Amino acid sequence: MDYSPLRNFKYDVPSAVVVFLVALPLCLGIALASGAPLFSGLIAGIVGGLIVAPLSGSPLGVSGPAAGLAVIVYGAIEELGAYPTFLAAVVVAGIVQMILGALRAGVIGYYFPSSVIKGMLSGIGIIIFLKQIPHAVGYDADPEGDLHFVQPDGHNTFSELKWMLEALNPTATLIAALGLAILILWERPFMKKLSFTTIIQGPLVTVVMGILIAMNTATIEGWMLSADHMVAIPVTEGLSGFMGQFTTPDMTAFANPAIYTIGITMAVVASLETLLCVEATDKLDPFKRVTPTNKELWAQGFGNVVSGFIGGLPITQVIVRSSANIQSGGRTKASAFIHGALLLICAYAIPKVLNMIPLAALAAILLIVGWKLAKPALFIAMWKKGQSEFIPFTVTVVGIVLTDLLTGIALGLVVAVVYILWDNFKLPYKFDIANYKAGEPIRIEFSESVSFLNKASIQRTLNTLPDGASVVLDARNSLRIHPDVVEIVEEFQVNAATRDISVQCLGFDATVSETPVEDFDEHVLNKPKVKLTGVKKLFQGK
Repeated sequence: MDYSPLRNFKYDVPSAVVVFLVALPLCLGIALASGAPLFSGLIAGIVGGLIVAPLSGSPLGVSGPAAGLAVIVYGAIEELGAYPTFLAAVVVAGIVQMILGALRAGVIGYYFPSSVIKGMLSGIGIIIFLKQIPHAVGYDADPEGDLHFVQPDGHNTFSELKWMLEALNPTATLIAALGLAILILWERPFMKKLSFTTIIQGPLVTVVMGILIAMNTATIEGWMLSADHMVAIPVTEGLSGFMGQFTTPDMTAFANPAIYTIGITMAVVASLETLLCVEATDKLDPFKRVTPTNKELWAQGFGNVVSGFIGGLPITQVIVRSSANIQSGGRTKASAFIHGALLLICAYAIPKVLNMIPLAALAAILLIVGWKLAKPALFIAMWKKGQSEFIPFTVTVVGIVLTDLLTGIALGLVVAVVYILWDNFKLPYKFDIANYKAGEPIRIEFSESVSFLNKASIQRTLNTLPDGASVVLDARNSLRIHPDVVEIVEEFQVNAATRDISVQCLGFDATVSETPVEDFDEHVLNKPKVKLTGVKKLFQGK
């Protein structure tokens, strides 16, 4: 398939419009939650589209300000005392990310299990859905882009659903309900057959509908939408006023050691979020393309350097925008670039028009995005894969919903690792002493690669062998045996003499005594083999 932007222009442009509509309130909301100027969020979104997208190797990833960094940014601005000083830390973070890319640190992303990545997608989907319900009914106390469980106002994701009942707005609720109806209708097969639906996307119709309803209810008592219910882009006069919103870093701040600590912290968190998003985006990609992660880290770093120099928030690849891009039919990174261009053009040319968009209309769009990320079918599919997949998946989902993105992923990863260790501890060979007949030899064959993770399994196996048995430990087919495992075998040989166990070791290093094959009882060698599984290509013990 041809993935050139020109060939896929008809798919990328409509998708870019949807991503633009989703990104617009998120950029502003994350800036608000970060304690930064509102325009700084737009700058980060613009840089993510115009700078990062062309340099990135991700065909569908969309970059911009990330909710996961909001708490760090808020604390950093307070600690450093001034926003221009903080911008110096953003530049440092970008340089560190570029170095990480050059050092090929992008491989870290491949070590996250699929169950955790899928849990991340579902957890984010549930959060998006829950967080948008208050906006859909006109309760906009919590800013867009806040994905943390505990909110700045002391409420949390669930208590907010109770508080919103005290501030229901009929116009906002109507806009959200009609918007959902339009978006669901646009997904129907018969609508997709109509040619105009590929150009005029459902989200755009939803936004236009929202503006028209808001305009026609502006004079009706009890139905009016206030400024708090609308998108709120800073409005300036002329090019000079617009350019005045861009800020440069305080160059003297580079002599402050604190900016380097904060910069490195932001670089590590931003890089981790980006790599996780890359993994998730690649899984959502219908064409299953693979993003070069080292190139992505370098592109994100360069984007952060640019963002820091012109007044923007730190940037990561963001799953909310990326998933909206995929679900809207985007095919190449042209959609991310166009979304950045739309943010720049519209913020300069038509900020007053954008400020007419009700948040309830955008909530309808994000409710659909959240639903698609956390479909019940995914939970059923993970359940069918067994508890070793379902439990880490579920822990990740619950952790993200009840804490934040990185904490939830860390919890899921810990559980996944516990399952890996448990699987390595469980014995592929179980010696049943009740059915053991004295004099029968026992043969244990080591697999191609035996890692330190197999230590517990091997030790437990050797401990269960009965006194007086004849045992063959065959490592002739093993390419790699960890030194710790060799040490266990050596110790077992010493201990076996006290238990009257006859031990024959084949294929081990010279440090373990071996018996030539031709000198060993053929009856023993022909017994059924018992394998102790290892982990391939991790260690080299010979």
